[in-house]
Amino acid sequence: MKRALFLTCACLGLAACVTTPVAVPAPTPTPAPTRAPQVRPAPAPEAPRPIPGFRQPEIMSAPGLEGVIRADGPGLLARFGTPRLEVFEGDMRKLQFAAEACVLDIYLYPLAPGADPVATWVEARRHSDGAAVDRAACVAALTIGR
Repeated sequence: MKRALFLTCACLGLAACVTTPVAVPAPTPTPAPTRAPQVRPAPAPEAPRPIPGFRQPEIMSAPGLEGVIRADGPGLLARFGTPRLEVFEGDMRKLQFAAEACVLDIYLYPLAPGADPVATWVEARRHSDGAAVDRAACVAALTIGR
């Protein structure tokens, strides 16, 4: 009986020393520190360099525009009335005349340094959808007292 008691105590003692495995979760990998991408500012766009001196404008030539091309501002106002829009940019002037039939843009540029601007180019489009229309037809439709 002593022997049985001794064996029992020995087994219990050994059992106390034995550990049961505990499931330990695998460590999550720590992401490597990331650096923000280096962003370099884009170079500033170069401003257009002014062209020294005077540049002769292109002068449109088309049938039906004879009374408009080379006309000055007062002449165009007498022919078409008050413009819907008048824009000045440097020595350029744009006059826009509009009616239900069409919209007419007339561009005036000086033909010589220091000269008064005259009509050198004409664009015409439909009022409803902006599609291009015959320039001479638009001039005729917008002329006062046709």
